[in-house]
Amino acid sequence: MQIRSAKFVKSSPSVKLCPDPKLPEYAFIGRSNVGKSSLVNMLVGDGTLAKVSGRPGKTQLINHFIINKEWFLVDLPGYGYAKVSKTLRSGFSQIIKGYVLERENLHCLFVLIDSRLEPQKNDLEFLTWLGENQVPFALVFTKIDKLGKGTLEANVDVYKQRLLETWEELPHFFYTSAVKRDGRDDILGFIEEVNSKTSLLSADME
Repeated sequence: MQIRSAKFVKSSPSVKLCPDPKLPEYAFIGRSNVGKSSLVNMLVGDGTLAKVSGRPGKTQLINHFIINKEWFLVDLPGYGYAKVSKTLRSGFSQIIKGYVLERENLHCLFVLIDSRLEPQKNDLEFLTWLGENQVPFALVFTKIDKLGKGTLEANVDVYKQRLLETWEELPHFFYTSAVKRDGRDDILGFIEEVNSKTSLLSADME
């Protein structure tokens, strides 16, 4: 997929205030400081589109960007950052829960995982919650440039083993580096494929 245009649309404090759900939507979420904003900027080829902060937990709203005038990319609030107040963490949970469960045009939720870390409790709990609610998602391992190939494979294998303890089959996996632009074509190709299938399905129903 070629990114011809990427434009910020709006920031919303709740799913009810999001743009009209007329286009396919792909959202990105993860623990704070996982590199979400950097990944979003890498995907669209604009280093300034999503604000990158040195202070984890800064994103507190649902941020919509329209890509190629055809689909929405959504930057969701992070979760699991201890230094964010308990009140805000609760608010994040409500924002995330409302969006993920109620956004009817959400085609896939990309859950970002720091490839350098062992499976984290809050990540696993979040994935379990997605599964219980039948939310379509894919895993995106970030910062793969920070470790060697052997270590990456070992870390991912541990994650797969943990997931297979409760899952019959694994979701899509993507491996990314915002620095080296690894994984960009894979994610955009996946989005393009899903959009194409959705268009064909819509045409068949007309």
